[in-house]
Amino acid sequence: MARKDRKQIFQIQNRSLISMNNPKSPVAEQYRTIRTNIEFSQVEGNLTTMLITSSGPGEGKSTTSANMAVVFAQQGKKVLLIDGDLRKPTAHFTFKMDNSVGLTNVLTRQMSLQNTVQLTDQTNLHLLTSGPIPPNPSELLASGNMRSLLDEARKLYDLIIFDTPPVLAVTDAQVLANQVDGVVLVVSSGKTEIERAQKAKEQLFNASAKILGVVLNNKKQEDSLYYYYGVKKS
Repeated sequence: MARKDRKQIFQIQNRSLISMNNPKSPVAEQYRTIRTNIEFSQVEGNLTTMLITSSGPGEGKSTTSANMAVVFAQQGKKVLLIDGDLRKPTAHFTFKMDNSVGLTNVLTRQMSLQNTVQLTDQTNLHLLTSGPIPPNPSELLASGNMRSLLDEARKLYDLIIFDTPPVLAVTDAQVLANQVDGVVLVVSSGKTEIERAQKAKEQLFNASAKILGVVLNNKKQEDSLYYYYGVKKS
């Protein structure tokens, strides 16, 4: 790989994990604001499992998942980030981790959860990568083994965050949506069509999901080079 290509990949990774690599930046502060808003939305209950998705690809749900996992871990919670996108996984690239084994190996009982998770460079944050891409992602996510994995993970971690494929692309997010305590929908300013966002919300509701709110991604502040990330109750 050329030096220029390596530098470009590092820059992309650095931007993706801004909450860890530049925690004092305005963008990192917005992720902490989202964390606070999510916590306030759960005053009457304890949030232990959360799913982050989007209506379509390229809207920032994987970047949001990674940074939310980081800011919750920075708060002192023991966090497990699970790359539940068994079609186009990216978490192992973001955290520069090996992906030879992961979620699919646990779901097919080839590996145990505790022997498969990896400790990231962020204290308190573990990552369960996707593992090898299977031919039947939806069936694996809907299996009894997934419910067993969640039961085990709840005993080991304070918070479990799933990064899943877009809602309108495949059914994977809907399959998991009613197994977690809450769902965050990511939309991209200037890219996500209102009708598609509404359709994604309807499909999540039809799956009996509890939507915590919506993250507006890539909304530029006036007179600022930084992007604004906010959370709005759906």
